[in-house]
Amino acid sequence: MKKLALAAALSLAATTAFAGGVAEPVMEEEVVKAATSSSASGIIVPILLLLVVAAAVSSSSSAD
Repeated sequence: MKKLALAAALSLAATTAFAGGVAEPVMEEEVVKAATSSSASGIIVPILLLLVVAAAVSSSSSAD
């Protein structure tokens, strides 16, 4: 009798595992981090401008 009760309990427990059926998997959206520039790029343009001005001044003063 115990084996019959155990078999009935196991069969009921096994059927409840499949009660919901197969559901479509839900995919979460990927988080894309925006590329940001570093603060060092803000100093490059003024340094290049300073070099151009220094080159212009040095070339104009050698006309002695």
